Parts: sequence; C-alpha cells; structure tokens
Amino acid sequence: MIAACRFGCPRHGPIPCRKVSPKGKAALRQPQTGSAPPLLHWSMPEPSAPARRWTTRELLQWMTGYFRDKGVDAPRVCSELLLAHVLGCERMRLYMEVDRPAAPEELARLRELVARGGRHEPVQHLVGHAWFFTHRFAVDRSTLIPRPSTETLVEHLLQSLRQDATEDLPAAVAGVESSTTGEPCIASGTPPVPLRIADIGTGTGCIAVALAKALPHATIVATDLVPDALELARRNAEHHGVSERIEFRMGDLWSGLTNAHQTAGFDAIASNPPYVSDREWAEVAPNVRLFEPESALRGGVDGLDLIRWLVADAHHWLRPGGHLAIEIAASQGEAALSLAAQNAGLAASRILQDHEGLDRVLVARRSG
Repeated sequence: MIAACRFGCPRHGPIPCRKVSPKGKAALRQPQTGSAPPLLHWSMPEPSAPARRWTTRELLQWMTGYFRDKGVDAPRVCSELLLAHVLGCERMRLYMEVDRPAAPEELARLRELVARGGRHEPVQHLVGHAWFFTHRFAVDRSTLIPRPSTETLVEHLLQSLRQDATEDLPAAVAGVESSTTGEPCIASGTPPVPLRIADIGTGTGCIAVALAKALPHATIVATDLVPDALELARRNAEHHGVSERIEFRMGDLWSGLTNAHQTAGFDAIASNPPYVSDREWAEVAPNVRLFEPESALRGGVDGLDLIRWLVADAHHWLRPGGHLAIEIAASQGEAALSLAAQNAGLAASRILQDHEGLDRVLVARRSG
C-alpha cells in the first residue's frame, strides 16, 4: 500500500508493498535503530585480503536501519526492492535465501543505490519501474510515479463500461460470463461493442495501458504536455502490446484532442491532473517534492485549477451517458462535487474513496 501524508494525498506516500508471509518475516530479525549500515562505509578489499561475506539477512537489516534513521518512508520495503533489483530476483526469494552471500560487484552497486535512497530519491526511480494494476511500468523523472490510489479510477471505469456493454446486449446474451475470467463477455457471434476513451495527462500511460489491457475492443487517446512523458508512455504501451490501440497526442488538457474526437464523443474520460494546493506544497515529502516534476503535482492556490477546466468542459467531449473520472486530493471532495453541480451537462456526480478510505476520485456521467 501507499502510506498517505497527514493530509491524505497519495502522491506524498512512499511505494507499493506486497504482503510477506509470517514465516518469511521471521527469517529476518528486525534491525536495531540508531546506527547507519556498514555497507555505506565499505571499501573494496584488496585482492589478497579475505572477503567480508554480507548475506541477504545482514544487508536487509542494515539497509532498513539506515533508511529508518534517514526518515525514508517504508524503510523495509525500500530495502527489499533495492536488494531484489540488484540481485535480479523477486522480493519473496530474498526470504527463501536469507544466507546467500552477495558478490563484490553486487555490493558495490547496492552501496550506490542505498546512498541515493538515503537522500530520499524514490525507490521506483532507483530500480527504473513501478507496479500499477498488476502491470509493470517504466518510470523516470519526466512525470509522476504511478500510485495504487489511482487504481480506484481504473476500477470504476472498467466496472462502469462493462456494465454499459452488458446493458446494451440482447437479453439472450446479457450476463454471459467468460469461462476463463468469470467476467461479463460478449457471446460468440455477437459483434463486440467498440469503446472510445480519453486519458488526459497520461504521464507514464498507466491508466491508458491498464484500460487497454482490460478492454480489448477499446481505442484510447492519451495526451500529455511533456514530450518526454509522452515518449515514456509510448514505450510502456509497446511493452504491454497495446500501442496499436492507443493514440498518443501532445497537448494540454483538451488541446490535445481534435474536432473529430469531439464529434465522435468518448465513452469515458479519465484524468489524474495536478492537484496539490499551494498550502500543501510546503508539506510535501522530499521524495516527491525533490524528484517528481512540480508541473505534474501543483494545481494552483487551492489545487483545483486544472480540475475546474476538466469538469467545466467534459460534457462537450463525452457521448450521452459517457463517464468522467478525475483523481482529486482527499481534501477536495466537497469542492469537486460543487464544481460538477455547476455543470448542467453532468449528472450522477459522486466521490469514490481509495483503498485507504480517503476521498480520491470524482465521477460523473454526461446528461442525456
């Protein structure tokens, strides 16, 4: 999970973590606090000197203590991710081979990464990827690191669009489930319902790719103002085999879309815009403030500058009954609902909570 900051913004949390079995945890004693790990003070031994053996158990203990002393969020998870990255294995294997000695070249590489992590550089940047909706995405400093809280937005759109498709099917095939996934599907011989989706401010492309992977008959337009971010999103789409169904376009908010897109209308519009307010910015954790772009985080005095534009004009781009889903800060639920209420072209607006029970996504439908 992501640990939210005290004002509930998942952008300020550390990193996703996976559960570890109690047996695995017991294999590694918890480190003592108050001292930095010796690995930062290593010097490579002379060829004739006996090599110091550093096992997985010892490395995780020392790294965790060091990160804790430095005030790094989720120090244990950071340690696991970095060590697994250097060793080229899954995190769970660390607990299966706790006495494995690290090679000298592995120690040298790990020392560099731990030093950078101690300066609050996000672990996702150090390992070069992040996980979102069970998919692995390349990340860099051109845009935001995907957060689990954004999965709430994807889950809502998938559920809503699948429900729409089921309602549009003839009664004879409605409710048919896939024999492999158990999810609603279209019966054999029934033409699939094409879907058109827009992802405004795509960043890494995590929303667009996750939707494309789950909806094989959807085509998606993904826009971003930052060229490097758009190229990163393209690479992620290619890696996941969905690039042929995602159209990447340069542009800010609606400027990346065309008149043809507006005429056709979208079945859904998704966006995770900048929404950190000026008041909150000073309190943003250093692993976010120093390493992720301000342009992808800050949303003006109250954090709602871009959200206002999106809510005000969304109905012009949605087909009747189309879905709107915008990520917001946990403190913005009431204000976001007020903005939606001012647009007569939108209906059924409400706020969805994320996996931590925090207000996270404004959803609505186009009237008519």
